[in-house]
Amino acid sequence: MAAVTDEKTFDIRQATTADWPGIWAVLEPVIREGETFTWDRDTTEGTARAKWFKEAPGQTFVAVDRGSGEVLGTGEFHANQGGGGSHVANAGYMVGAKHSGKGIARALCAYSLAEAKAAGFYAMQYNAVVESNVRAVWLWQSMGFTILATVPEAFNHPEIGYVGLHVMYRKL
Repeated sequence: MAAVTDEKTFDIRQATTADWPGIWAVLEPVIREGETFTWDRDTTEGTARAKWFKEAPGQTFVAVDRGSGEVLGTGEFHANQGGGGSHVANAGYMVGAKHSGKGIARALCAYSLAEAKAAGFYAMQYNAVVESNVRAVWLWQSMGFTILATVPEAFNHPEIGYVGLHVMYRKL
C-alpha cells in the first residue's frame, strides 16, 4: 500500500492504536468548536475513538510529521450505507489548526480516494459538508467532487446560526 506523500514534511499512512493520543489532539478541538462536523460538541474521547476507527474495507489514517512523528491530521473512510449502497464510500478528515494551509487536507483526501478505490469502492459521497466551510467546499470541488444538493439550514453553526449542508459526490 503506497502512501501519498508531501515531498517535504509529512507522510500519510494507516493509523494504529498507538496514534490515538495524536488523533484525539486533532479531533477534540474540531469537535468542541462545532463549526465543521455534525458531531455533538460534548462527544467523549471514548465515543470519538469508537466512531473514528474503522474496520476493513474502511480505514483510519493519519498525516504524520516526518521529523517528529506528530499527528498533523487524520481521516477515515467507510461504506456510506449497507447492502445495495455499500459500494459507495463516505469519508471525513480533520487537520490540526496549527497545520492548516499546508496541503494536509488535500493529501488526506487524495489518500482516501486511492485507498477506497483499492478497497473496492465505486464512488465517494460526503453527506454533510457545512456550507459555511468554504475552504473545504472549494477543496473538495477541486478534487473532483460535485455538490448534488444542499439541505437548507440543516446545520446549526455556533457563530452564524443555521446554514446548509452539502451532499457531495465523486466517482472513483
